[in-house]
Amino acid sequence: MGIIAWIIIGLLAGAIAKALMPGRDPGGILVTMLIGIVGGLLGGWLGKVIFGVQSIDGFFDLSTWIAAIVGSVIVLALYRLFTGRGHRAHA
Repeated sequence: MGIIAWIIIGLLAGAIAKALMPGRDPGGILVTMLIGIVGGLLGGWLGKVIFGVQSIDGFFDLSTWIAAIVGSVIVLALYRLFTGRGHRAHA
């Protein structure tokens, strides 16, 4: 896949991860995109290591999207853990 496809998957996977894990996060669209891209790479690597499958096959493959979303949720959780954001109530 090309870099444009990774950016699109990253943007959408990061947005889905934020929808699955609501909370206040700083950064906006750029951080969402970076979380999604890193999450996609992490998800693909985990799929390959744990299950022995090539989970990043193509833009329209379901396994690519599942790997990117799962990886993005993991990266978002780690981001919130290390920054200490997203779990406090704001008035």
